Order: sequence, then structure tokens, then C-alpha cells
Amino acid sequence: MLLTFALYLLLGAIAGFVAGLFGIGGGLLIVPVLIFTFGLQGMAPEVLTHAAVATSLGTIVFTSIASVRAHHQKGAVRWNLFPYLSVGILAGALGGVWIAGALSGSVLQLLFGCFTLTVAAQMIFDLRPSAGGRDPATPELAVAGGLVGCASAIFGIGGGTLTVPYLHWRRSSMQQAVATSAACGLPIALVGALGNIWTGWDVPQMPGWHLGYIYLPALIGIVLTSSFAARFGARLAHSLPQRRLKVVFAMLLTVVGLRFLLINLFSRM
Repeated sequence: MLLTFALYLLLGAIAGFVAGLFGIGGGLLIVPVLIFTFGLQGMAPEVLTHAAVATSLGTIVFTSIASVRAHHQKGAVRWNLFPYLSVGILAGALGGVWIAGALSGSVLQLLFGCFTLTVAAQMIFDLRPSAGGRDPATPELAVAGGLVGCASAIFGIGGGTLTVPYLHWRRSSMQQAVATSAACGLPIALVGALGNIWTGWDVPQMPGWHLGYIYLPALIGIVLTSSFAARFGARLAHSLPQRRLKVVFAMLLTVVGLRFLLINLFSRM
């Protein structure tokens, strides 16, 4: 148990460092590593993917609070957009939790693999909309928030990979888009985590020390080190060639995504 907890501490440090270095949520790294780790621990296949997603969302609750405070102090959060985005995010996240709970673990892994490959392609080819257009209207913000919240709850991420390019396209500067996305990550993670506690409350396959689908030893270990390590990643990001680093990380995501896809596809043959 002690060795496993040390692994969670290490995972939290790596995920936080990567999040700070590459400017993306640590969920893209936490979820696949937890899936592998839970599998090695002997967690039931029926619940290990749900537990990985739920635990990732739980960690994002804590890391988002620190991130939002830092961005708010710099005046970068567009609070005028936040309420309308949040309405959609809350509804979308609830729907995402329900969808994830209704899917089997293998289908959830297949979807995560596809999503990871999409993010990798975006990073490799630097695909992003150019700034322009106009400030979004309230209904559009609610719809966009709903889509972001739903996808984030399904994949166990904070939503930055979706929210940042959308806000930048709608005339927000990159600094404002990143800061506002960080603020939106908190309701995503909070609703997603609470929803997974509710849906996983009476699941008998979960091991001890759990809260619904959230596996508490992993949550505590990751939270203890991720926020601290993220600061070092952010500092290092300013002194290293960012483009080359993103391509390397995208290649890692490609390997992870292909692994999930191939394993699930071959298992169906």
C-alpha cells in the first residue's frame, strides 16, 4: 500500500509538472496512468475506467482553485462570460456523468483514445482558430459550455483543451482565454466529481477507501504534489522551446491513444 501511495505522489508531481509545462490539464495524463495503475492493483475491469475518470475530476477540483486565484490576481479572468458558460457547463457535466455511467469501461476507453488522438493532432499541427469574430451571445455561451462540460465529465479533464480555442476565437486574448478556462474548470470538476460520487455510491466492485467512483488514496496522493509541481513546470516553460516540447508530448499522447484504440478493437475481434 505504501509503495502504491508513493506512485500516486509521483503521478501527481508528473501530471502537475506537465500541466504547467504544456499549458494543458493534467487529466490527459492522470486518466490513462490511473487506468494502468488500477488494473495492476487488481481493480475490477468494470469500474477501473470510471474510477480513473472520477478520481481525475476530483483532483482537478483542488488544482483549479489555486489556478483561478492566480489568474484572478492578474485580472485575466473574463467574469462577464463566466456565469453564462457555467450554466451550460453545469448542465453538460451532469449529462456527461450520466453518459459515462451508462457506458461500459471498454467503450469509455475507446472514446478516451479517440479524444487523446484528436488533442495530439491539434498540438502537432498547432490547429487553432484565429482571433476574430465578436463577443459571443448568451445562448451561444450556454451551448458551448454544455458541450465542454459534457466532454470534460466523460473524459475526466478540466476542459481547457476545448474552452481555450473557443474563447480565443471569440475575441478573447490567449491570456484571457486560459484564465477564463481555468475558472470554468472548477464547476466542471466539481459537478463531475459529485456526480461520480453519486453514481458510484453503491457499486460493489470498488475497493475500500473510496467515495463513489473516486479512489481516495489516489486522490490524496495526486493532490499533495500536483499543484506544487505545476509551478515548476510553468517556470520551465518560459526557458525551453515550447513548440518542440508540445510535439514530443503530442507523440506521447498518440501512443497512449493508439494503445486504447488497438486493445479495444482487437478485443472485439
